[in-house]
Amino acid sequence: MFLRATTRKKDGKEHRYFSVVENRRAHDGRVVQRHVLYLGEINSSQELAWRRSIQVLEEGEKQPRTLSLFAEDRCEGVVPDGSIVRLRLSQLSLRRPRQWGGCWLALQVWRLLQLDSFWTEKLPPSRKGTRWDQVLTILAVYRLLSPGSEWRLHRQWYAGSALADLLGMEQALDIHTLYACHDVLLQHKAALFDHLIGRWRDLFNATFDVLLYDLTSTYFEIDPPLDEQSKRQFGYSRDHRPDCVQVVIALIVTPQGFPVAYEVLAGNTQDKATLKDFLARIESQYGKARRIWLMDRGVPTEETLEQMRTSDPPVQYVVGTPKGRLTQLERALLEKPWRQARPEVRVKLLTQDQELYVFAESQQRIAKERGIRRRKLRWLWHRLKQISAMQKLTREDLLMKLGAAQSKVPAAWRLVTVEMAQQGASFGYWLNRKKLREVRRREGRYLLRTNLTESDPSKLWEYYLQLVAVEEAFKTLKGDLSIRPVFHQLEKRIDAHLFISFLAYCLHVTLGHQLKGLAPGLTTRSALEKFSAMQMIDVHIPTADGRELTLTRYTQPEPELQLLLEKLKLTLPEQPPPKISAAQAASTTPV
Repeated sequence: MFLRATTRKKDGKEHRYFSVVENRRAHDGRVVQRHVLYLGEINSSQELAWRRSIQVLEEGEKQPRTLSLFAEDRCEGVVPDGSIVRLRLSQLSLRRPRQWGGCWLALQVWRLLQLDSFWTEKLPPSRKGTRWDQVLTILAVYRLLSPGSEWRLHRQWYAGSALADLLGMEQALDIHTLYACHDVLLQHKAALFDHLIGRWRDLFNATFDVLLYDLTSTYFEIDPPLDEQSKRQFGYSRDHRPDCVQVVIALIVTPQGFPVAYEVLAGNTQDKATLKDFLARIESQYGKARRIWLMDRGVPTEETLEQMRTSDPPVQYVVGTPKGRLTQLERALLEKPWRQARPEVRVKLLTQDQELYVFAESQQRIAKERGIRRRKLRWLWHRLKQISAMQKLTREDLLMKLGAAQSKVPAAWRLVTVEMAQQGASFGYWLNRKKLREVRRREGRYLLRTNLTESDPSKLWEYYLQLVAVEEAFKTLKGDLSIRPVFHQLEKRIDAHLFISFLAYCLHVTLGHQLKGLAPGLTTRSALEKFSAMQMIDVHIPTADGRELTLTRYTQPEPELQLLLEKLKLTLPEQPPPKISAAQAASTTPV
């Protein structure tokens, strides 16, 4: 195995992506390369660490040897003894293949965070003996590995996983138990985040003095509720589903992606109405401290920012500003000199009303935003040309086609003037050069405001760039963990569904940080997919005296997975001990 680098140019910037590949000889003598692990973009020290690991693995391999295999049922010369079991190998059968590796890895992360002991204390068994802590473990692992509905978990996924073997539970899982588990979780929400913050401090030396705050929404594919007090309301949809009711999720994370708190709000909640309560909640739960809040424009109001500046101790912030404020300060900023923050980023600093305004210009962002704008404008221009050449269009059809083009590229549409004829189905269009000049002047340029005394422009710019962490958290929740759409109708179970999703996100981000330190370049999803290739299977071998020997075994890891185990410093458990019992009818079809 060796590292292979590929180079790709994207938005005017050159990127190098690395993969671990191995050579294999095909039947016709050709040498072909097989992709083993995709690492993405890694730095030079991470590249060296992978090369060393691969070299050690290759040096440790031995030359292949030819082994002689003998059937185990040939015992002609064996003296009869009660301890000898004669096996009928010709009747060997393989039953119940199930996913083992991903479940085992998820449980390793669960125990690393000591969530097993935490939930054992918080969720004692019911009077009927139901282990709520184990049911919650199943729900969280399911959300991490293969998110879906509780009905799918009950009918399909649980039986195809090895969680029952790993947790020592029964094979059957009642659907009502899954729903009932949702009802006992929310009262432990604050205690859970206190516990997790302590574990992340111990494991990764995480700090929580810089907090990122943002909001998103998730929708429901059900009928709107009749109760006006329900959290499920119509509102501004960030999922582009204005036809569905939704709830708003407010989230606070650190720049490393560790969640500190979240709240589920009504779907018609305005962004600017949420920050004040969250400031009080964080102060109440974690005490007063000097924290830096990073927020995008539209979240804080002027009243809230004033409250943050005058509190004791002052709450520091770095926040984006609406474009209208840039217009107001444009004349004052023209007089300020440029200062270099990074090789391709320069800034201007303006002090005004106990705040510092930072006007930043990034060459990479200019190239990226300009490329996106040109591509969309080119598409729109081509589409308008197509529509203008269409024959036999009615006026209504023409308006529909123009409306469809506008909805697809609204930003580019604002740069083009379209004028309909007074009668008939014809129109004219031309480029609005004045608006185009304004847009070009704003591309890749941002105005930030802060009450920090920090005057280093590179530090202030770096703070604002960390907002991408909260966007990544939302992307993970909506993509990898599939929190949308929601089908629950009881409000407490809606909140519990999102609680379990955040619990799965905590596993996701913890595994991601382990990979970042020990196996850089690998994502959490790619690691889970690699481990999910390991299966568990039951080997059934009848004996000559009418009994049956059962060997429950997980498959051996492939070389690339063995390499990943070594990088993560994980050791696979011992195989389960064999069992011998009276023969029973197979519950599944032998493979």
